[in-house]
Amino acid sequence: MTRITIDPITRLEGHGRIEIFLDAAGDVENAYFQVPELRGFEQFLRGRAAEDMPVITNRICGVCPEAHHLAATKALDRLFMVEPPRAAHLIREAMYMAFFVTDHTTHFYVLGGPDFIVGPDAPPAERNVLGVIAKVGLGIGGQVIATRKRNHEMIKKLGGRPIHPAAGLPGGWSQPVRLGDLDEFKATARANIEFSQFSLKVFEDIVLGNPAYREVVLGDTYLHRTHSMGTVDAQNRVNLYDGTLRVVDTVGDEILRFPARDYAQHIAERVEPWSYMKFPYLRAKGWSGFVDGQASGVYTATPLARINVSDALATPLANEQRQRFFEILGGRPVHHRMATHWARLIEMLYAAERMQEIVCDPEFVSPHVRTIPSGEIDPEGGIGSVEAPRGTLIHHYEADPQGRITKANLIVGTTNNHAAMSMSIKRAAQSLIRGGKPVSEGLLNRIEMAFRLYDPCLSCATHALPGQMPMLVTLRDPSGRVVETLRRD
Repeated sequence: MTRITIDPITRLEGHGRIEIFLDAAGDVENAYFQVPELRGFEQFLRGRAAEDMPVITNRICGVCPEAHHLAATKALDRLFMVEPPRAAHLIREAMYMAFFVTDHTTHFYVLGGPDFIVGPDAPPAERNVLGVIAKVGLGIGGQVIATRKRNHEMIKKLGGRPIHPAAGLPGGWSQPVRLGDLDEFKATARANIEFSQFSLKVFEDIVLGNPAYREVVLGDTYLHRTHSMGTVDAQNRVNLYDGTLRVVDTVGDEILRFPARDYAQHIAERVEPWSYMKFPYLRAKGWSGFVDGQASGVYTATPLARINVSDALATPLANEQRQRFFEILGGRPVHHRMATHWARLIEMLYAAERMQEIVCDPEFVSPHVRTIPSGEIDPEGGIGSVEAPRGTLIHHYEADPQGRITKANLIVGTTNNHAAMSMSIKRAAQSLIRGGKPVSEGLLNRIEMAFRLYDPCLSCATHALPGQMPMLVTLRDPSGRVVETLRRD
């Protein structure tokens, strides 16, 4: 049996590899997405003071510390049985919307975008942010940098630091908004809306306007049907900060709706011997393996999943884009996985509009930002969740009467999508590698695109020292003889 190894996979956070096995005819018999990093956060959180969780867990990685900070803070609200003032919720959400804009900007222009803007078969040395800038112009690179800069400045002023915020406390926030910063925040929101609209136009012109790229989005190579999960408000509109978890099936019908505190009743987790990442699935459906369809327990929690579970978006410009999205893609739900890139940009516009709503709310600048906990601990523990850019993030803590953590469980966005990601990689490999034809570097990149669309954060889902950097692909014939070796440094 021929074995093709892509190690490490590129343009993601963390370390992973893909193992592809070919049969005697040169067709793909199986493919594995392996995460060789060992996660340890759930163990070494034990014994620590509960109030330390927001500043410890946001060190899981430098990509989405704001998500872990807020999920941990919201879990402490429940653990200490205290409800924050509305102003605290507004400040938390405003900081979170700034984070969403920066994160989605990074993915589109640095991680996922090069495959479309530069081209999936372009030389590897050009398939990066510098290649994007060369294609769309130096001014666009300046806009990307400016977008990240202004939003990180807002994160710094609201959260205390531009990375790894420290302002979240059980019952609220450590400081109110400074009135002198309000005009700057409003300007940031306006600029974010303009940049999000510009990015959607880039996607429309370069991706949807190119027949070859449009086929990548709308074709069958990256198509498979799973259930979708995301957080919605009472009107079934996406809410990235708070709400109820909703699951729709492969035809768009609601099959589950539950608060985050009941997640364990509906989501189970399993392990496989070839990966350190867990595989969540829906308890009601059960685990039947890496298969899609209505009977499968596999679900996704991505920007595409969130748009699938929603009946609308709560801001006008983003909702118009959502309607156009479904018109072009043939209705809801959408199972064309490459459309996740488009959904991500629509979500970025929503985050920008929502930020504008918040910073214009008079209560945003209220000095009343914390309700002091009584010190009593909920014996059933505390559970908090937010929608991270990569999917639903859940923090679950239990503590003794002195407030020391006795149990911690985290389901992160990437982990939700692990099974579907593995299936997408296998489907892409089976579609692209056939009949013993030569395997090019560009073809291998198209297989990598199957995980890249999920924007995985592997040190968020796991935790260990980095892996080695060179990628070595060895192609062997059925007898095991090496016939070709490809290397990427």
